[in-house]
Formats: sequence, C-alpha cells, structure tokens
Amino acid sequence: MAEVGTLWHEQHQARLTARPRRRAVGAGAKHKFVFVDRLLAALVSLRHGTTHDVLACWFGVDRSTITRAIGEVRPLLAQRGCTVAPDVRLRTLAEVVEYLGLDGRTGIIDGTEIRVRRPAARTGTNSSPARPSRTR
Repeated sequence: MAEVGTLWHEQHQARLTARPRRRAVGAGAKHKFVFVDRLLAALVSLRHGTTHDVLACWFGVDRSTITRAIGEVRPLLAQRGCTVAPDVRLRTLAEVVEYLGLDGRTGIIDGTEIRVRRPAARTGTNSSPARPSRTR
C-alpha cells in the first residue's frame, strides 16, 4: 500500500498542477473516498468481480466515483506487477498451467471457495397454475 500510495499521490498532484487553479488552496469538496478505500475497492473488484454498483453501496459513494477510482488505481497496481489480462479466460487448471508455461512465468492460484446462492428449481412447465376459463 505504501508503494502504490506514493505513486497515486504523485499522479494526483501532477493532475492538479497541470490545470489552472479555479479555487483557493483548501477550498472545494474534501475527499470522502480516501486512497485506502480506493485501493480496497479496486482489489475487491479484481478479486471477486464485484459490480461497481455494489461497491458504491458498500463505500457510500456514487458508482461513477468507484469507476474513476478503479481506473486510477488499476494502472498503479499493474506497474507493481498485479495485473489481470482482460482478454484471457482460463476455465480449467490445465489451461492455467498451459498459459503460465508459455512464457515461463510463475502464478499464484487462490483456491478459495465462493458460495453462490441459486434459486430453487422450478417444478412444472407453467409459472402459474393452470385454471380452466369460466365462460358462460
């Protein structure tokens, strides 16, 4: 966190100094979504694939704030070697081993079980009980 935090702070200050100041120093809205929360939101998003809407509810901010924060933190994590390839979908352990073996890389596999609630199976073919029409 210390390494990524300093990179983020430098990047943030560079963005602020790159544009002309419109308010006095110290004026304007204060950050309610601090860097530690931004980093945690990005890591939860990468690890669990949680939607930005859910993360926004957890942290009490807007979805666009989560999207922006993940967009800022993810490249910093990539600089430190923590990446997720968006175009690679590995479904079996054999595919993971083959993918890592292509370049001679080493990988860490997290085998944590994630329970998913599934709705109960529906019985019958109709969603509502069949009723004869009552016309006279």
